[in-house]
Amino acid sequence: MAEGDSNGSSKPTVTPYREALDALSSLITKRSRADKSNNGDRFDVLFDYLKILELEEAISEMKIIHVAGTKGKGSTCTFTESILRNCGFRTGLFTSPHLIDVRERFRLDGMDICEEKFLAYFWWCYDRLKEKCTEDIPMPTYFRFLALLAFKIFSAEQVDVVILEVGLGGKFDATNVVQKPIICGISSLGYDHMEILGNTLAQIAGEKAGILKDGIPAFTVPQPDEAMNVLEQKASELNVHLQVVEPLDAKLLNGLKLRLEGEHQYLNAGLAIALSFTWLQRTGHHEFTHMEKASSLPEQFIKGLTTASLQGRAQIVTDQYINAESYGDLVFYLDGAHSPESMEMCARWFSLAIKEDSQKTTFNYPPQNNSESTIELVQEHHNGRYGKSSMQILLFNCMSVRDPQLLLPRLMKACASHGVYFKKALFVPNTSVYYKVGSHALPPTDSQVDLSWQFALQKAWENLIQSNKGGEVKHAVAVCEEGKENTKMSGKTCENSAVFPSLPFAIKWLRESVHRNRSVHYQVLVTGSLHLVGDVLRLVKK
Repeated sequence: MAEGDSNGSSKPTVTPYREALDALSSLITKRSRADKSNNGDRFDVLFDYLKILELEEAISEMKIIHVAGTKGKGSTCTFTESILRNCGFRTGLFTSPHLIDVRERFRLDGMDICEEKFLAYFWWCYDRLKEKCTEDIPMPTYFRFLALLAFKIFSAEQVDVVILEVGLGGKFDATNVVQKPIICGISSLGYDHMEILGNTLAQIAGEKAGILKDGIPAFTVPQPDEAMNVLEQKASELNVHLQVVEPLDAKLLNGLKLRLEGEHQYLNAGLAIALSFTWLQRTGHHEFTHMEKASSLPEQFIKGLTTASLQGRAQIVTDQYINAESYGDLVFYLDGAHSPESMEMCARWFSLAIKEDSQKTTFNYPPQNNSESTIELVQEHHNGRYGKSSMQILLFNCMSVRDPQLLLPRLMKACASHGVYFKKALFVPNTSVYYKVGSHALPPTDSQVDLSWQFALQKAWENLIQSNKGGEVKHAVAVCEEGKENTKMSGKTCENSAVFPSLPFAIKWLRESVHRNRSVHYQVLVTGSLHLVGDVLRLVKK
């Protein structure tokens, strides 16, 4: 829909939702380190915002589960929400980041908040803050505003339980305005966001432990000693009973599987079960807690664990826009892993998943052109029944604050240990931009894109290939040439890798490759960045 001007030209109508997203985008600023030197990036101003929005009493009455961690906190929160919803409670879940739509961050009873409610609550908060904020109390930054909005939504919707995922760190995170949660959880700790949280596991653990509250029980999972020592020390100082939970025993699911894929999810599920049982106990719902020590789980817990869903974590999506005759031959394996430890877990999941997928595809996709020339192009993972071969491709990007020398070797080594080798690695900039919210937030035109970081990632990958070429990875010496293929589509192509100036070009290349190689089943691992995962989902999922 468009409206014309006096010159006869037209421009798209700005919808109420886009107007809200533009207002939200105005709050995005460069992240700075929140520490003692700047009073947690003026953490105390959050309490001024709560006064302006009249949320102090509402938050004090919420029955909150607060979860921090480096890896698995989003999955833990998702499991916990699903368990308690299946126990009959009205749930509010706040997570980050979103992949496609900002409304994903706010779930009511397991569903993203609807556009109508989002707009009503958004403008209620935004307009009051805009009216009352001053030079001393400026408008909240992007994530702080979203956290405040979450509290408003969950208060107005009168949910029974609020599950809050920490955005970054813990001590100075906007969610940490909560003074008296019912229970706290800390998922697996590792190295991430070091430029903000610190360079050692002890420093990172100290930031995460900032969510612990005096006398409020807490659970964590097995941690490296350096991190566990800090958690135990902080818990002791605050009179917190800190318990360590073990991974869920798969036998307790009565033959069913966790909906969230990957071995590591059993650890997150174990933490979610402990958080749920304790929340039920501390809020007086003892009809479920009698089974806490039993050798079985309540059926509501099993249903919650086996139906919980979270986009972008161990998610498998078939390209839904490819032409009909090639449908099913381009499959994306999406996981937003972006730390060394999660890279390893992602690689293990991918390696096992593609083997399952290959077994399934033998029944679904008969061969079309099994020529020798085509077979030479692929990794030799044969689907024996019909002669189809599968090729593994890596589609990767990560933020420039992360070290590819820590991420890529862990990924390659873990895949190789399962006999999985990537035929090609594709490096692309993210489509979405950090200073805009919404699917209309498009990047600069291709000629303006700075690909220096993608070239650095490519170089790191090629060096890894060369260091392994004496082993299982049988590749010729990589010779990179500018524009060796289509100069409009590829910034730089090597034997084992390619840089594309935009994600749509990379997806187009993949689709054309599938069309050219009808006897090949393409399995594309998308990882390194949740932003990249969201961008891919926009392009391949209806």
